[in-house]
Parts: sequence; C-alpha cells; structure tokens
Amino acid sequence: MTVREPAPAALPPRRRPWGILVLVIVVLGVIVFLAISSIGNALVYYLTPSELLARGDAAVGDTIRLGGQVEPGSVHGEPTDLVFVLTDGTAEIPVHSTAAPTRSFQEGRGAVVEGTLGADGTFEADQVIVKHDENYVAPSSGALPSDRAFDPGSDE
Repeated sequence: MTVREPAPAALPPRRRPWGILVLVIVVLGVIVFLAISSIGNALVYYLTPSELLARGDAAVGDTIRLGGQVEPGSVHGEPTDLVFVLTDGTAEIPVHSTAAPTRSFQEGRGAVVEGTLGADGTFEADQVIVKHDENYVAPSSGALPSDRAFDPGSDE
C-alpha cells in the first residue's frame, strides 16, 4: 500500500482577506486619482476685470480667460469684428474679438473671453464663451427655437 503525502495546504484563511482588501484599496485609490485629475482638467478658471487690472503690466501679453458682464450699450461692430466692454461692477475692460460669439451673446449677460491683454488696455479675444443660467426651463408646448440671426443691438 502506498501512502500519499498530503497536498500542500492552501494559504491560511486569515491571509486571503488581507490580500483582497489590499487589492480593493489599490483599485479604489486609482479610481479616486483618475476622478480628481479629470475634474481638475475640466474646470475653467477666469479673472474678473478688477483682478486683471490689479496685475498691472505683468498681465500684458499673457493668454488668460477674462469673465464678467457685458456692459449694456457697449456692443458695437460685426460679429467677426466685435467690440464690447466687460465689467465686474467695479472695473471695466474693453474687449475686441474677431471670433463670432454664439447667438446667446447679449448685453447685460455674463461672458468669458480667452485671449491676451494689449499694452493699450484692450483685451484681444480669440474666443468668446457666453455664460448661461444653470437653471433649465423647458420650452412651452409647441414652441420652436428662435431662428433669429445674431443682432448685437437687440434687447432680448
């Protein structure tokens, strides 16, 4: 009769949960890291006119984002050669843009522009982003989107 040697015993039951727990912690850590790094890349930071002017000559030539309210009565020109003033209620900065804004661009509304501040104090915008209200209101039954063309002088 042949005696078989017993098969090597599996890891003690106490070690298995620790290995799984370490693996779960590592996976969760990677997921949290990816989520946080993605959020940081998605945030859009901008300066107000007061903050930009506080930088003085150091801000001239830097590519930045400037945000504020479009001053009523300040919008002039064609959409591809537009001049307007952004304000934060304290300071004002004239903006010149050769990039046509979206149709929701209006006086008295918020806007963020991306570009550079010139030595003459005029902000040269490469891009105009219209800030919008975060409250969604569904259109009334049967309503159609407006097909009105861009009109910088409209009061709507």
